[in-house]
Amino acid sequence: METRFQMEKVNPNGYAAMIGLEKYLQTASIDKKLKELIKIRASQINGCAFCIDMHTKDARKLGETERRIYALNAWRETPFFTPEERAVLALTEAVTLVTEGHVPDEVYSEVRRYFDETQTAELIMAIVTINAWNRIAISTRKMPPVE
Repeated sequence: METRFQMEKVNPNGYAAMIGLEKYLQTASIDKKLKELIKIRASQINGCAFCIDMHTKDARKLGETERRIYALNAWRETPFFTPEERAVLALTEAVTLVTEGHVPDEVYSEVRRYFDETQTAELIMAIVTINAWNRIAISTRKMPPVE
């Protein structure tokens, strides 16, 4: 496969708006490793190779373990994730797969057990943003670098 075009060159204003979302998320109170888990999990669901490659590397730099990264797509079947992380991963899946049942009340309620309203809003913005990045990368066939 070849990259179709580079969004940042063809539509610099739209791309800059996406970068603005990323800059906002850098100021959010959400733990950086948790943000990377969100990005990896949504990217796995969406099948975004570029984003999976990028965010697994970023997670490793933050100290995330190989074991947890490898098990992320089966997080429900492992003891490796905290209750807070499990709540966020369930929310990530619900928002990413919103057409498959919206965001169920029980998923939202579980997140609210651990996160206040502002933090919940930040989590949703993080999930929405990575889903937008996935869609840009997939539709333009952005390729991970060959190393």
